[in-house]
Amino acid sequence: MNYIRPWKIFIIFLIHGLKSFGGPVAHIGYFRNDFVVRRKWLSNEEFHDIVALCQFLPGPMSSQVGFTIGILKGRLLGGFLAWLGFTAPSAILMIGFGISTYIIEDGIPLSIVHGLKLAAVPIVALALYQMGIMSCGSIIKTTLALITCFLMLITNSIPVQIGLIILAALVGKFFITADSRTNETLIYNPVSKALSITSISIFVSLLISLPILVTFTTLKEIELFSSFYRVGYLVFGGGHVVLPLFQNEVVTTGWVDQNTFLAGYGAAQAIPGPMFAFAGYLGTVSEMGFNYLKPWAVGLIAIIAVFLPSFLILTAALPYWQILRVKPSLKSSISGVNAAVVGLLLAVFIDPVITRSLLSFEDCIIALCGLVLLAFKKAPVWLVVVLTIALGALFHTYNTNVILSLIGLQF
Repeated sequence: MNYIRPWKIFIIFLIHGLKSFGGPVAHIGYFRNDFVVRRKWLSNEEFHDIVALCQFLPGPMSSQVGFTIGILKGRLLGGFLAWLGFTAPSAILMIGFGISTYIIEDGIPLSIVHGLKLAAVPIVALALYQMGIMSCGSIIKTTLALITCFLMLITNSIPVQIGLIILAALVGKFFITADSRTNETLIYNPVSKALSITSISIFVSLLISLPILVTFTTLKEIELFSSFYRVGYLVFGGGHVVLPLFQNEVVTTGWVDQNTFLAGYGAAQAIPGPMFAFAGYLGTVSEMGFNYLKPWAVGLIAIIAVFLPSFLILTAALPYWQILRVKPSLKSSISGVNAAVVGLLLAVFIDPVITRSLLSFEDCIIALCGLVLLAFKKAPVWLVVVLTIALGALFHTYNTNVILSLIGLQF
């Protein structure tokens, strides 16, 4: 493959970070149009093999695809700059939104918060439907998703969540038959086995040492880094899948209250770039009693922590992908995990997304209209978010009958 200067990779991915709305699936479409069709950096087969690799591994899929393309074209520095360019716009916006909660007197108006919470309902509903179609195509997978949802609703426990993901991988391995077809394309790989071993060593070292450090230290910064690092290696597919993991890490522990969490999630839908940048907002608004860092610095720590494990795993896997991709048992395990992830997202969709957002008949109508615009009118996500925020804020602020009479719908 032709080597591309790292600064050029950064600029190209920065542009993608400024315009890539719509979540990981849409991001993959943007990347394909640019790097396969327009620039011809990759063949169609090479691109799909990269997507398959990133879907196979935990972490934010679209960011991992960008990181991999950056590595293939500009080595490790190119991969880092691809991630930096793609993530920087959304990270700045989300951290800025978090800072605004400190700057604005009495916080963000409740009407805006309510509108942001409403925006999450149609977006998560559509994502849940699409994921269910893709990941729950058999009785075993559907049952796995429903059992996961039920157990999370009655326990809402981080250890239970981790246990369910592990159990789903085992169920998948022994009871789910994976597609045996494989792509025969060999992708160029500049990552050495030495770098691969170094990456997995760092990943495992942090995996083991962070929980121990949390036990023996009072530094809240380490506790936050450990928490977001855990999210980074447990989530598969990225996008909306990260919602239940974040919720369990920051809401259940009391670091972020439920309304603030849902407001930030709604805001994250209106901006381009990776959903994992939501971590920047959560770190910024977390109430953990930090003594040494400003809120924006805590947001940066959260972003680094949540992205780091997936990139370490990806770098470690690249030299061995040609071997891993043909293992049926691994494919089956991932199928089980994907089904369980649908169950996790369904549980969060029920509580808190629905229970904390749909508080009136008008809220239900607004959410339904947003879903219709997304699913049937193919409206861009950012537009649906803006409209939902506006209507939700309007109904929440003013008397409902007055508004309905103005638009001719007085009951």
